[in-house]
This record gives sequence, C-alpha cells and structure tokens, in this order.
Amino acid sequence: MPTEQPHAGAWSGVAGKQVLLTGATNGIGLAAAKELARRGAALAIVARDPAKGSATVAEIAASAPGAPAPDVFLADLGVQADVRRLAAQVLDRYQRIDVLVNNAGAIFGHRQLSADGIELTWAVNHLAPFLLTSLLLQRLKASAPARIITTSSDAHKGAKIPFDDLAAEHAYRRGGFERYGQSKLANILFTSELARHLEGTGVTANCFHPGVVATGFNRGNGALMTALMVAIKPFVRSPDDGARTLVWLADSPDLDGVSGGYFVDEHPAQPTAAAQDTETAQRLWELSERQTQA
Repeated sequence: MPTEQPHAGAWSGVAGKQVLLTGATNGIGLAAAKELARRGAALAIVARDPAKGSATVAEIAASAPGAPAPDVFLADLGVQADVRRLAAQVLDRYQRIDVLVNNAGAIFGHRQLSADGIELTWAVNHLAPFLLTSLLLQRLKASAPARIITTSSDAHKGAKIPFDDLAAEHAYRRGGFERYGQSKLANILFTSELARHLEGTGVTANCFHPGVVATGFNRGNGALMTALMVAIKPFVRSPDDGARTLVWLADSPDLDGVSGGYFVDEHPAQPTAAAQDTETAQRLWELSERQTQA
C-alpha cells in the first residue's frame, strides 16, 4: 500500500511542470497528453516514428489551443542504446524533470527478441522503464517534489516473475498474455522497490491499472488477437476514461508525498500477494540492474 513521504514542498498541480511521457502517440498515452497539455504542463513525448510524433503534436495542439507545442524525442524503447540516447537528450535539454510517466507498453502474439537479445515484451514493458527511470533519477531528485508514474495492469493477477524462464522460452505456449502479465507484475514490483529507494528524497513512485481500454493496442499480432480486441471493444472503456487515473496521479495535490501505491480508478487498490513480495521486488531490481547494466 502507498506510504507518505516527508514533503519537499507542496505539489501545486501539473501546470508549468516539465512532464516526460512515453507511449503518447496513441491510446491512453495520447489521451493523457492532451489533458496534461490542457492543464498547462510543459510536455515532452517519446515516439518511435517521426511522422507519428509530428502527427501526435498536431493532435495535442488542436485539443489544447494556446498550450506550448510538446517536444518530441525519438526512441525505440525496446533497444537499450535508444533508451540511453533518449535519457542523454532529455538531460541535455531540461534542467528540471517534474513528472516522468512510463506508459509505453506492448504485447506480442509470438516470442521475439530485441536487438539486445532480450525477449521483447520484457524489454519494452519492464526494462525500458527501469533503465529510463534509473538514468533520469538524479535529475528527478534535484527537481523534487517530483513524481514517477508507471502504467501497470490487472493483467498481473495470477502472474509470477519467471526467474527460471527469463527468455520466455515457455511463456508463449498460450500466446502473449502470460508474458504480458509477467511484465505488468514487474511494473508493480519495480514501483514498490523504487519507492523504497526514494524514501526521503521528495520523489514519489506510483503505478496504476487503466482498465481494459478500446485502443489499437495488441493489433498487428495476428488474426486471433485482432479478432479478440474487436470482440471485446463494446465492453471496454474509452482512452479518456483509461487515462483519467494517470492524469490524476500526475496532477492531484492530494497525492503529495504518497508513494509506492497501485491505483485503480483514482483509488488505492490491493495488487496480488505476488506483487507485494518485498524479497521478489529486491531480487527483480538486482536482476534488472544486471540486464541493463544500470
């Protein structure tokens, strides 16, 4: 459950704050970017494709007239060299980072390896936020009060960290959902361990479940997964609804000093027992350091 940190100055909302948001070119990331821009955030987004990044900036500008145009950084978050280059560019451009949102995520219908030889779901969903956060952490501390927000999911339920199958050689026997759930469990454990590392710094770390959202997520992973996403679309929430908790975590003064929490619909929630295992969280942190050489 979330804990209270000593205050490093009151949080007055996201207006005027420097916000870095990954996964902002579609879905809940795009919805959150639009709302954060409307609320006056100085927004920077991460895109993999230059054309998509430019289109996203235009879409944000149209939804938030008068707001400064977001900065765009280009990176493939599945490639650790790109994550390092992204962090270096961010540090070079900004003297402050007030909010880091690790929102980018992916699910794959079959097992793939990244350029670093790491299973791709794990590389994008867990190691990328771990590495990016690690590289920006000193700047976040210097900007305190600051916030780190990571998008997780209730898909973590039933998952365990596969320390004996890190390459996911067995996780795709039932498609990509098992591996996706493992990565979302890793997000929660990362957040809780990060919060412990940040005690007394004025930087908080929280994560959240956006709900099942009607987006382009999981398209392009074969006919079965595409058909599944189309079939459940009438029963899921809109990107705006899915982004609401993300925006609240970034903006609300009510969360001043709250850290280590898992939130659903703007309320603290209990993740699974596996997600609250401190020994597993510490072991995962050490593993992630080795996998990223952070």
